[in-house]
Amino acid sequence: MTDSEASATALMLIEEVTGHSRTQILTADFLETDTDKLLSLANQIANGTPIQYALGYTHFCGMKFQVTPHVLIPRPETEELVEWIYSSFSLLPSSPSALLDIGTGSGCIAISLAKKLPQIQVTALDISSEALQIAQGNAQSLTVHVVFLQLDILSETPPGTYACIVSNPPYVCESEALQMESNVLDHEPHLALFVPDATPLLFYETIARKALHLLTPNGYLFFEINRQYGSAITTLLHDLGYTDVQLRQDQFGNDRMIRAKMVKSRPPLTPPLWGERNSK
Repeated sequence: MTDSEASATALMLIEEVTGHSRTQILTADFLETDTDKLLSLANQIANGTPIQYALGYTHFCGMKFQVTPHVLIPRPETEELVEWIYSSFSLLPSSPSALLDIGTGSGCIAISLAKKLPQIQVTALDISSEALQIAQGNAQSLTVHVVFLQLDILSETPPGTYACIVSNPPYVCESEALQMESNVLDHEPHLALFVPDATPLLFYETIARKALHLLTPNGYLFFEINRQYGSAITTLLHDLGYTDVQLRQDQFGNDRMIRAKMVKSRPPLTPPLWGERNSK
């Protein structure tokens, strides 16, 4: 941790414990209970716990989201994806419109879009029941309506049709674990992080294929992606028949998100489903 990161962490801890603004901190008197809580939080962070898990929350798109080790900590890059979806919504089929978030985790994408676009019907799914509990609590505390479903996208298909589908799926290859910081590797849920080295596009291909049948005509598919596979995912979407495929970089200059248009929807899916976990 750099000096600037340490300073920012310390300020965040003091703000949380005391309720003072940053401009008040220099002149504030701290109670003994505040000091005890600060020491407890500092010890957790010193032992590698991400500050967001130590505090139990993080900020995303101007809102406060509960996070635990059952969900990924939302990243700034994902805020950029939310803003792109929001700015693209005028291109989507006319209302009433429905949106599906696949692999919702804390619910940050689905809830942020439901807050920004109250006229749309938002459905969010995840394989993890623990993650869904966190997401449901966030939706309640932020007073938005989202339908949550527990579903394994690799072996099941969600009901309904949607004008927009978005997913920030597991995309870190297992071999990349050696390059990751320990506070991420040791604390964030591997189920939401990793994909086998042999099938790095597993979730992208599965979701893109199913979206051919779930999207309404002229609907859009959005992905957050592994920066190494921008070209490969772009080619995949073109090969599947998507049009207007756009690859966009994040604020750090990395290929990070893709938008693709489905001009004409396909007939409903029939078994067997793609990507079944237990096939053969």
